[in-house]
Amino acid sequence: MTQVLGRLGSVVFLALGLLVGGYSAYEGAYAAGLAGSAGTLKVTSCESKFVHNASRRSRRGTDNVRCHGTFTGSDGRGARDAQASVDTRRGYPAGTTLDVQQGGPALSLTHIGSGQAYGATDSKRALRWFSGTFAGVALVGLGIFCGATGYSPFKRSLVSFDAAWETAGRSSLRWVVIAAVGAGVVGAGLVWLVSLFV
Repeated sequence: MTQVLGRLGSVVFLALGLLVGGYSAYEGAYAAGLAGSAGTLKVTSCESKFVHNASRRSRRGTDNVRCHGTFTGSDGRGARDAQASVDTRRGYPAGTTLDVQQGGPALSLTHIGSGQAYGATDSKRALRWFSGTFAGVALVGLGIFCGATGYSPFKRSLVSFDAAWETAGRSSLRWVVIAAVGAGVVGAGLVWLVSLFV
């Protein structure tokens, strides 16, 4: 039973860490302009949709804006898409040119009729996504700890945290966990903090 609980904790943390870290890195790479094909989108119109967030006590909403226009690739090959659209943090007047990245029809990048997806290049968004990547590293560290020691945080564990930590200290495992969780937590906090000033 001890091993089962530990393995359960390990699987949950590792799966979450890889999912959060991988997804955040993917989105961050597009937002930073490190992935996809760079280009511009000349705005023809923007539509704003007010989304009410009932989970917040303040009952405030957020504006989700989608801008439509023509994408032109900057690779010199004349790639164009007259039916492009991209989600942005605010609306833009017609004729505005936005820096965007063109990728495949995947994840949260805006999927449009042509089968392509576009993401706005935005350093603040990129940093916040990369903050999630660091958080994923911390979760992976916790997964390694649970898997190696049998400790499970989800219910009354048959292995106490003190005993698990002592077991980890008999090998280099403790330092691996400290490095992963420390780098993940500190990295996520620092990158998020930097994003506030960008």
